[in-house]
Amino acid sequence: MVPASPPEPSPRGRGPAMADVARVAGVSAQTVSRVLSGHPNVNAVTRARVRAAIEETGYRRNSLARALVTGRTRTLGVITHETDFYSASALMLGMQTAARAAGYFVSTASTSSLSSAAIEQAAARLLDQGVDGLVIAVPVRDEGALAQVTRDVPTVVVDGMRSLATEIVAVDQVEAGRVATEHLLGLGHATVWHVSGPESWNDALGRSTGWRTTLEESRRDVPPVLYGDWTPESGYRNGLLLGRLPEVTAVFVASDEMAFGVVRGLTELGRRVPEDVSVVGMDDIALAPYAAPPLTTVRQPFHDMGRRAVEHVVALVTDPQAVHEPEVVHPELVVRASTAPPA
Repeated sequence: MVPASPPEPSPRGRGPAMADVARVAGVSAQTVSRVLSGHPNVNAVTRARVRAAIEETGYRRNSLARALVTGRTRTLGVITHETDFYSASALMLGMQTAARAAGYFVSTASTSSLSSAAIEQAAARLLDQGVDGLVIAVPVRDEGALAQVTRDVPTVVVDGMRSLATEIVAVDQVEAGRVATEHLLGLGHATVWHVSGPESWNDALGRSTGWRTTLEESRRDVPPVLYGDWTPESGYRNGLLLGRLPEVTAVFVASDEMAFGVVRGLTELGRRVPEDVSVVGMDDIALAPYAAPPLTTVRQPFHDMGRRAVEHVVALVTDPQAVHEPEVVHPELVVRASTAPPA
């Protein structure tokens, strides 16, 4: 069949439609639809002709029309916490890259509050957009309430409560606290102090648990926990406190950004790192190797976790009946110059 001539300009200035592509390619609109949806029952020659017609006409598939036909918007919703922390941006980059590779868009809803009501509202905003799946990348403590909101949409949780959903991508935070503490004890330090993140965060709780359990199992004194809010400023304030305690020789800090602040506070008080105090951070953000001194830290593969979360939720969307196991990522200790045996 000889392809038809290009169509006349569409009335009222509308863009090219699927019927226009069909006329140019000399095929039916149904065949064009099959090519667009990746249907296997289209031969290679016809598929190439349709794609050439799409290029010639400048046709762009209408996402609303596609959703009406398939029941899917090819959009994933992501709930995030309003922050400029490196970890959040790296996680989001991983999700966006993986979503694009899978042919999905990403729609985000951020929340400044970690209350159940705020997170439920963020989920509701995304569900109102008709997202095909949901990734929850904020700490959730009241899993029962949120489970009600997300019960009808495939949902993956990143570092959340494991009872919220069978689909979860998480770093073993307890192991992270253990690895950091064992490293410092192995260097010969009598005990390890700890600067934790906020108690409302699940990952902060896990790291503190790993730290405390390791000290108790080693029959070491367990110092009081100091708390920060993930910011370098809160680390700095705790560094000024720790620097005034001569018995402090080793500190595990629950994030690299807080660890930078701790090092600054110690240094201002004349406590050298690592000669006087060893410091271990958590995350291995891009600045960690370039700190002064380069920071020993426990690595979290944020970009990779974002990718895995999207792969999990896409698998759930594709086959809701399939059984998928939670995926736990094991942290990795990265030793640099901020830790050493006690003086």
